Amino acid sequence: MINDSRFQNIRVYWLAFIAYWGIVLFGYDTGIGGGVVSQTYFKEHFGLLNPDGTTNAAKSDNVSSLVVSVLQAGAFFGALGSAPISAAIGRRWSLLSFMTIFSVGAILQTVAGGSRGIGYIYAGRVVAGVGIGAISAVAPAYVSECSPKEVRGRITGLFQIMVAVGVMISYFINFGVGLHITTGPNVWRIPLGFQLVPAGIMSFGLLTVKESPRWLASKGRNEEAIMNLAYLRRRHVDDAQIRMEMAEIEAAIEEERAARKGLGFREAFLGKGNFIRFVIAVVIFVLQQWSGQNSVNYYAPQIFTSIGYTGTKNSLLASGIYGVVKVVATALFVFFLVDTLGRKMALFISAMGMGTLFFIIGALLKTHPPPKDGADPPPASKAMAAMLYIYVCFYSMGWGPLPWVYVSDIFPTRTRHYGLATASASQWLFNFVLSKVTPTLVTDLGYKIFLMFATINIGGMGVFALLIPETKGRSLEEMDVIFGTITAEKRKADIEKRERAMEHEQNETTSEQSIDKKV
Repeated sequence: MINDSRFQNIRVYWLAFIAYWGIVLFGYDTGIGGGVVSQTYFKEHFGLLNPDGTTNAAKSDNVSSLVVSVLQAGAFFGALGSAPISAAIGRRWSLLSFMTIFSVGAILQTVAGGSRGIGYIYAGRVVAGVGIGAISAVAPAYVSECSPKEVRGRITGLFQIMVAVGVMISYFINFGVGLHITTGPNVWRIPLGFQLVPAGIMSFGLLTVKESPRWLASKGRNEEAIMNLAYLRRRHVDDAQIRMEMAEIEAAIEEERAARKGLGFREAFLGKGNFIRFVIAVVIFVLQQWSGQNSVNYYAPQIFTSIGYTGTKNSLLASGIYGVVKVVATALFVFFLVDTLGRKMALFISAMGMGTLFFIIGALLKTHPPPKDGADPPPASKAMAAMLYIYVCFYSMGWGPLPWVYVSDIFPTRTRHYGLATASASQWLFNFVLSKVTPTLVTDLGYKIFLMFATINIGGMGVFALLIPETKGRSLEEMDVIFGTITAEKRKADIEKRERAMEHEQNETTSEQSIDKKV
């Protein structure tokens, strides 16, 4: 097989690009809800206005939080339910199945209106949530299992780029609808119906990619596994590097089987070296959700209104620019820094930067409150918007992409689907909590919401980053050594044993072929 080192991992990048179209939907759905609900015709059609035409704040906050949060509720159960399905039928077919479920939910949301009340939107968001929650658990596991260790952080980090792309698209679709469509059901049908576009791209794209070699090996389908591994690395099946990687995968799986013999589901969570990984997976996502970023994501128009960008056009445009900054910052970090800076240092710098900027925004909002008369944003409001844009750069260099990268790193093959499902479920659970309470927090706390998030950034996330082990440049199979499941000496001996066995098998095959030729 002819190789060009510049494109050595092109098939893995293509696989990640396809698998992560479901993650575009993750971002799109988190950004679209707040903008749809803020449209005047939506409020009028679904009874969220007072008799005098003003917004009923209590009703609007309630519907806004429900439209956003019921998606997270469905996603929580989807993420938990994905583990046994992914383990049974594989990563690729799981993604295709869950995308079908998501599409049903998207259609329900789109047809709402007229005699079909807001209940269709709620129901559709729950069903779509089940699909998107499962995809958010399976996709990073799939991509991580197919990626070589040298660029795994970069490829797995594409997750957050795709989230950011989804959020950005949602902001600009809301902005376009807000500018050009003021009445009629298209106010929500265009933004909600657009979800079917990424769904279609991913569904057809999955037909062009291979199953995870590590999942195939865990099912004893070693011939298929090494063929897929060679295909993804663009090398021959007899290449020394392919044989070495396959030996490491098989050694890790054999160790897990031996350690888990006679034990069941409980061992996946409580086995030696496993429990701490689940604790890290849950805590890292709880902290990520309380960083303040998703509050800005979900309710960007309302957040920018609260700091002085009044009027639909101003608030949606400011949100759109925020989305662009997030995509660019995430892409720069993932492609140029994630595999050089290291996980710990990036998380620490990210937390410190976010906390400092939120403290500044809170102080400015307290000392320079925005005008109430709908005038153009004053200099203090522009400064706060600029701080939010810089804040998202710090988020994008650490606490945005790295929790998914880190959690994809730390779990062994046979428990990775449980680990990713647990991590994703905790992410969606606190997503749900945060999206439900954010409208009320923005209304009730004012500037104090930024001080609250700043304290969590520095006091919680910064400290946590210093306590976790570094995983940069380590293979997935080395994580067992890092977390104490097995000693480095035992792992080395197991790999050498597997290499000898594979060499013996290869020699036997060569001898048989020579005899056949002579005959």
